[in-house]
Amino acid sequence: MIRLTVLLVVIGICLAALILSNDGSRILGLQSDDFGRFVYLLPIALMLSAGIWGSRRSVGETMRQMMIWLVIILALVTVYLYRQEALGVGNRLLAGLVPGRAVVVTTSEGGNEVILHKLLNGHFEADVNVNGRKVEMLVDTGASMVALSHEDAERIGIDLTGLTYSMTVMTANGRSRAAPITLDQVAIGPIVRNNVAASVAEDGRLDQSLLGMSFLETLDSMQMQTDELRLRD
Repeated sequence: MIRLTVLLVVIGICLAALILSNDGSRILGLQSDDFGRFVYLLPIALMLSAGIWGSRRSVGETMRQMMIWLVIILALVTVYLYRQEALGVGNRLLAGLVPGRAVVVTTSEGGNEVILHKLLNGHFEADVNVNGRKVEMLVDTGASMVALSHEDAERIGIDLTGLTYSMTVMTANGRSRAAPITLDQVAIGPIVRNNVAASVAEDGRLDQSLLGMSFLETLDSMQMQTDELRLRD
């Protein structure tokens, strides 16, 4: 009990010194950040030491316990150091299983790159935020602009009563009319564009909204690699 009290007092003094210190100051020869890590790790080290000491039966048993804890600590450190890589693998796995889910990576230059995976139908689809609402879109380089189906436009709150269907467009259902509009914001992952030219198709004339060139041409690059489409901001 006395030992525990002494340890708690020591930890309390260390915390007080850390709180009262200024940024960049040194405590016991250590920078305040390094001293803070030491104070954080001290109770863990004491707990592990107490567990090993309390379970000792022989030198061999003590060594075995130490090796087990060493492996656990190394595993935790490895997971922490490679957490970003593990998160990237998980995102890629989800992107391959969930249609439209994009993988966001950081390029060597510090920019953002969005990776889309090809679907079984051979197309690339993406969950795109349009004016703050999610719309499932087909990536279409043949479309001159972002094209919203009548249903999607109505769902995200576009006023359809004042639209003028003055454009002639070709869709999978043949020639139809579309109304030109300007979208406040179009975003796919961290890639965000404002005031994007778009159109709204007549009711029943467009089965799926299209992510067209009025958005795609603003990208730094767009590359297709096997079953991946890479959009770089």
